[in-house]
Amino acid sequence: MVFPIQVLWLFLAAMLISSIGFKHYIWFFSIGYGFAIAGEGLLLLLFGKGVSLGTVLCCLLLIAYGLRLGGYLTFREWKVGSYKTNMKGEIKESSRVPFGVKIAIWVACASLYVLQVLPVFYRMASGAADNVFVFLGAAVMAFGLWMETEADLQKNRAKKINSRRFVDTGLYRFVRCPNYLGEMLFWTGAVISGVGAVRGWQWALVALGYALIAYVMFSGARRLEIRQNRNYGADPEYQQYVKTVPILVPFVPLYSVEKYKWLVA
Repeated sequence: MVFPIQVLWLFLAAMLISSIGFKHYIWFFSIGYGFAIAGEGLLLLLFGKGVSLGTVLCCLLLIAYGLRLGGYLTFREWKVGSYKTNMKGEIKESSRVPFGVKIAIWVACASLYVLQVLPVFYRMASGAADNVFVFLGAAVMAFGLWMETEADLQKNRAKKINSRRFVDTGLYRFVRCPNYLGEMLFWTGAVISGVGAVRGWQWALVALGYALIAYVMFSGARRLEIRQNRNYGADPEYQQYVKTVPILVPFVPLYSVEKYKWLVA
């Protein structure tokens, strides 16, 4: 299994950008994650071979996704006091995380970020012509990006009206974590975009990246469920809401993941 030198450059870019996590280790997979994906998208666009209309669209979507996520998380980290209050006690102080553990997290995160963009990279590296899958994938990526953006906006608007109530309007009527669903749709689109260009063992790496990001999303949904149960568990309306609205995938009757303790990230 031989990796092109360009993959190394993607990895180094992800390492450099996500190194912000040495300030606060949570930033390895939050702010650093968003901007690392944007950086990889830009690197592919500027230096990738086999650039076509379809791959340009996918790269631009990677950049837009990363900048939106990184910018939103940066704003929330510095400006939203309620977020810091809610997360207090759930995340270790950076000073309490051993340096060796930080190194391991850094390398693991950067590796994941490379795996996630491999479908687009493989299409460019192979020089494969555009097909229906690259445009279908780009459309799914765009829809996922819209969904997670709209979910965040809807939640912010609802919290301004009543900061002490859970959100069950808009997209939250169909699924309790629409922002995580949007994220999964985005990366589903990235995988679809590689159909016809990804070959053989390359699919194993693409599948690994997709499985890992799905695991991270379900882990995030579990953390959110635990926090919301603590905050709203005594509310009868909330109890009815969580019994009738799926937690992550619409129309799939999975209403809780709290009991799955292996979902730890």
